[in-house]
Amino acid sequence: MQNKQTKIVAPIGPASESREILKKLIESGVNVVRLNFSHGEHSWHGKIIDMVRELSAEIGIPVGIMADLQGPRIRTLVDKDVELEKGEFIRISDPTSFPNFQLNPNDPISKIIFLDYPKIINDIEVGNEILIEDGLKKLKVTKKEKEFLEAEVINGGVIKNHKGINIPDANFHFGAVTEKDERDLEFVLSKEVDFVALSFVSNIQELEETREKMKKILKREKNIPQIIPKIERKEAIKNIDEIVAASDVVMVARGDLGIELPETEVAIHQKEIIGKCLAAGKPVIVATQMLDSMIENPIPTRAEVSDVSNAVIDHADAVMLSGESANGKYPVETVATMSEIIRNTEKSPYDDVTPDYLDKNILSDYASAINSAHELAKSSGAKAIVMFSESGLTARMMAHHRPEQMLLVATNNPKTYHQLTIVWGIETYLFQIIDGRGRAIDLALEKAKKEKRLATGDKVVVILGKVPDGKELALIGIREIE
Repeated sequence: MQNKQTKIVAPIGPASESREILKKLIESGVNVVRLNFSHGEHSWHGKIIDMVRELSAEIGIPVGIMADLQGPRIRTLVDKDVELEKGEFIRISDPTSFPNFQLNPNDPISKIIFLDYPKIINDIEVGNEILIEDGLKKLKVTKKEKEFLEAEVINGGVIKNHKGINIPDANFHFGAVTEKDERDLEFVLSKEVDFVALSFVSNIQELEETREKMKKILKREKNIPQIIPKIERKEAIKNIDEIVAASDVVMVARGDLGIELPETEVAIHQKEIIGKCLAAGKPVIVATQMLDSMIENPIPTRAEVSDVSNAVIDHADAVMLSGESANGKYPVETVATMSEIIRNTEKSPYDDVTPDYLDKNILSDYASAINSAHELAKSSGAKAIVMFSESGLTARMMAHHRPEQMLLVATNNPKTYHQLTIVWGIETYLFQIIDGRGRAIDLALEKAKKEKRLATGDKVVVILGKVPDGKELALIGIREIE
């Protein structure tokens, strides 16, 4: 076991695609691997998925697999570089809105940039800002015509082909998934990935559409991948309460969020979203530039160390790397460093501050029973809370309380085994149960004792989990390790 409570998500890329490096990443602390479907062919992604599953079984550590769909990313379409100077005016369009474009040498506006989103001018209004390449270049729309927009250059520079576009105040009508996303979705579902991350989510409808699409493709209602909306649009912030309520897991995607909103507001929104997820009992991931300097350097900056520590102190379930593990020079060292930051922070007294809302979130008899088990663990001096959880619900609800005790989960469901890798503090054992939940608990305790995580005389609180199709717990009790 990796001996930390906050989980690590790591993208896989050229720097980490070998079996040797993947194994070292898992052993160093990676709990979930992320596959970025903005890049790479299905054959490459399939190879990585198979390798992760093999290594997970070989090492005996559950590893979740996240498929991150590209989403409706708008990009530039230019035949050659376009140099923009501050104060000049240019035109913006797309091939479908301006199919017969011809450059007029007598026109005072001689430059045009096409974007790869059909009929984009329908969704953009005068006054909207168009941000290019992570906001380094900025345009402001001053005029709207049938075939094009006119815009003033606020921040200039060279515009190259296939660069990302953000338009924070535009009201786009993308739909849940693009045609590319749908092809990728069918592939990842055939590979039984554990999580599907949705890029540029705006509202609850996009989540619901995707969930129904997955059920239709898989031809089943249960044991489907969990949906992770990436909060990176201004519109998502406006709808954050309903998005959290409809999500399985939430990701604070600080990169594009810091483009869509003033970067000075990102940290505040991060804390706000984490708080809302904790109050709702939903796992939350903090992502982007956490140890960014380690793409090139063997040690992080002090600010990056503080950033990771603060996410842990805020009780995020997981922290996520980006290019550090995908194409950086030090992928294994980066994961090892992040693991060490997490462990040191979790040992500190500052991680013990428990916000009030953790104990007040979900009002139900089942939640009350879980809360009672948590209180029993505190009052009895138990070293661990040991649960059987088929769907993962019992485990997630207990993790919501952020208890000081170890959280050991026995399950007979491979999907649950892998999906709990994203949940704070959970350590999972997979058993093919043939003779009841009690026996599964016994096996989990035996394994924990063999791993020297529990010893003779230790007290544990035991929860046998939710009765299938029922509303009550089967049993809560205390056991002493023999």
